[in-house]
Amino acid sequence: MPFDASPAPLIDGFGRPVTYLRLSVTDRCDLRCRYCMPERMTFLPKKDILSLEEMARIAGLFIRHGVRKIRLTGGEPLVRKGVMSLVEALGQHVDSGDLDELCLTTNGTLLSRHAEGLFAAGVRRVNVSLDTLDAARFRYITRLGDLDRVLEGLDAAQAAGLKIKLNAVASRGAFEEEVDDLIRFAHERGMDLTLIEEMPLGDTGRDRDANFLPLWQLRRDLDRRWTLDPLALSTGGPARFVRVQETGGRLGFITPMSCNFCALCNRVRLSATGKLYPCMGHEGASDLRAALIDGDAEVLRTIRQTIARKPERHDMVGQDGQALALSRHMSELGG
Repeated sequence: MPFDASPAPLIDGFGRPVTYLRLSVTDRCDLRCRYCMPERMTFLPKKDILSLEEMARIAGLFIRHGVRKIRLTGGEPLVRKGVMSLVEALGQHVDSGDLDELCLTTNGTLLSRHAEGLFAAGVRRVNVSLDTLDAARFRYITRLGDLDRVLEGLDAAQAAGLKIKLNAVASRGAFEEEVDDLIRFAHERGMDLTLIEEMPLGDTGRDRDANFLPLWQLRRDLDRRWTLDPLALSTGGPARFVRVQETGGRLGFITPMSCNFCALCNRVRLSATGKLYPCMGHEGASDLRAALIDGDAEVLRTIRQTIARKPERHDMVGQDGQALALSRHMSELGG
């Protein structure tokens, strides 16, 4: 009997089914966001990166064993040469009904070029990182970015039929003055907005303690200006949503630091080098690239062993409540 004749679901040691794979197609990015990486970032050589065919092969195993959602991340996934061939290959699983959703997280700089192709390949939702609507501040945060290119990408994505969720990393200072504008901008255009606490991933040269803004504090401030109605909605991720009565739009909060969200975690992450991370907030990973040499049976065995070691919760907050930094940069797994 073939090793995979009776596909069994992927279940971790706490009984949580893994149905969501976040696949990082590259660690490279065309921006240098201050909360993500240092200005002089060293990226991996091409020889260390999985081929797109290898990524499709590994993703196929996950799909066969119960993964129903795949998100392509980076770095910036759209800078990967030929990445649309991977999108198209994975989109075939959507067409067949074996995959419920194929989506993408992007900084938006190349979205105008690829929006129509993404929709044609089966992508229906994209998350776009946008921390400010001020062009000068956008340039400061990203070091290299042009806000107009991102806005053009949003327009192109909506014209192509893609649903958009904006992601914004919360921080003290100017962000607190601009968050209302982000809410209005997103909701006037039919986009959700999710606010995210900064995570202690990699040495960025940034004073995280000085910049960190807990979302419980930001929400308290928002409650003074907006009417926020809690929603039972779940999109398969860690965000908790409210409906803003004044706009009718949805606002999400992702709180990895101030309010642990791990109890219902259903996801694992595959790096561009083939390292499978059962948890974003742990350094431990297994090497699926090495397992590929011995065939799909060995890859599947390694996947199952790794998922069995999935921790109950992340390690980014110590017992004293202080953030514990990991050496891995956010660009390696897409956050």
